[in-house]
Amino acid sequence: MPEVVPFRVSVPDEDVDELRRRLRSTRWPDPPTVGDWSQGVPPAYLRELCRYWAEEYDWPARQTRLNAVEQYTTELDGLPIHFLHARSPEPDALPLVLTHGWPGSVAEFLDVLGPLTDPAAHGGDPRDAFTVVAPSLPGFGWSGKPTGPGWGLARVADAWADLMSRLGHERFGAQGGDIGAFVSANLGARHPDRVVGIHVTMVVTPPPADRTELTEREERGLRAEQHFRTVDSAYHMQQRTRPQTLAYALADSAAGQCAWILEKFWSWSDCSGDPVAALGADRILDHVATYWFTDSAGSSARMYWEMARDMGSRAPSVAVPTGVSLFPFEILQPTEEWARAQFTDLRMWREHDRGGHFAAMEQPELLVRDVREFFRPLR
Repeated sequence: MPEVVPFRVSVPDEDVDELRRRLRSTRWPDPPTVGDWSQGVPPAYLRELCRYWAEEYDWPARQTRLNAVEQYTTELDGLPIHFLHARSPEPDALPLVLTHGWPGSVAEFLDVLGPLTDPAAHGGDPRDAFTVVAPSLPGFGWSGKPTGPGWGLARVADAWADLMSRLGHERFGAQGGDIGAFVSANLGARHPDRVVGIHVTMVVTPPPADRTELTEREERGLRAEQHFRTVDSAYHMQQRTRPQTLAYALADSAAGQCAWILEKFWSWSDCSGDPVAALGADRILDHVATYWFTDSAGSSARMYWEMARDMGSRAPSVAVPTGVSLFPFEILQPTEEWARAQFTDLRMWREHDRGGHFAAMEQPELLVRDVREFFRPLR
């Protein structure tokens, strides 16, 4: 069996210096013909964030923050996988695998690890404790990059199940958003004997095909889907069809990588049009820097190419207990009824009045509360 090897993020100083050089020498394009975000990230907004990235962002300090959490690598199905392993001080803590999405990383979870693993130290009940495993998806961050096709959602879910076995966690829960929601659903569908339940923050499911009249809430769900398909899905089409072409640009331009990710924080978070003010420049750049330093723009985009070739794995039928926390700025806004077509044992459906796609970053307290409540009777 492959070893589980301790790991620390350690980006060489020369790589940080090279990043700053590239940012300072960016060749900026001509301005758009509008003054808002309707043609993409406004130049002044991106220039200021890139200036901060080059001149003020303290990567060594951010790296130290990440390295405060135990990290490891191990080979799963022939690929090195990086993961956080935040152990609980409580002996009966429930193992929980957290899976991030794009354009996020395991840094999304830094604000929820403490409350999840040690609730007593954060005003909670120690009986709600989790031991958390948070892997970096294949091709993302410090995980290895697949060199051949086939690393889709089902294979990732099977690899996560193997990882949990290797760590001694035979019975566990799963939680995730974005791609992490798909992986969690596949874990529940493919390993129901081991997964006690799944909790997700994104559900991709249409209304019943025979529905002729829709409620106001269902109309809102359809409008969200239409907005995504007509206005917000260009990145999705590019990454699912021609990820390699995109990779040349993003691997060469730090400003381009920043814009590609920043746009989604603007579009998908509850930020009143200003993601830097809402989330903080450092927390956004933690993700951008992860993609940049690991040169994973292309390898992460290829996950969409893989998902497009196995559409069944995007919406598997899930019979294990399922909880959903839906935030108002999530990309899609399905109804509970729609979701029950996929999740046949849906035990929690909670719609919040604030927050968006990046729940663990935007509303960590609400997410932790829901996760604790959902898994409480499943332990």
